[in-house]
Amino acid sequence: MGETTPASTLRLTRTIVLVGMMGAGKTAIGRALSARLGVPFEDSDAEIEVASKLSISEIFDRYGEPFFREKESQVIARLLDGPPCILSTGGGAWLSPHNRAFIAERAAVVWLRADLATLWNRVKHKDTRPLLRTPNPRATLENLLIARTPAYEQAEFTVQTRPEWSIDQTTNAVLQDLAKANVVETLA
Repeated sequence: MGETTPASTLRLTRTIVLVGMMGAGKTAIGRALSARLGVPFEDSDAEIEVASKLSISEIFDRYGEPFFREKESQVIARLLDGPPCILSTGGGAWLSPHNRAFIAERAAVVWLRADLATLWNRVKHKDTRPLLRTPNPRATLENLLIARTPAYEQAEFTVQTRPEWSIDQTTNAVLQDLAKANVVETLA
């Protein structure tokens, strides 16, 4: 699957859900997959913000993480009941065993795996990450990565992101893995 494969020659057979840490590239790769496959891009965090009229940070501050996780599960379930799409989830969505089972039953799950240095480089200047509002955000990120990796490893597909790769190169790697499993088909 080359970078020049037009979207009209590819067909998505089921929803693709992107999981991984904050900064792994779920939104960027999700948008690129959406454009290449000609299907909608959905972002569970953005949907939660629209529905609640609050930012993720405000939800965490006002109602706490358990409330946010409950709303996140509801939004993901609603989006998975719709037509095939590319769905980017928040970094913690895949941690819930209930969410993992529900998502895996209805979608192809791709873990965008990134190393700590790459993640930190991508998130260190952003103040929109409520879980990183700690005295040592890099150590917090490292601890989150260590704690979450066993859950992420349960994804059906894993694509190692590389800091030197462009969005197109990473998107191609995802599409190649999905094509091997007939999640993405090339039309004649």
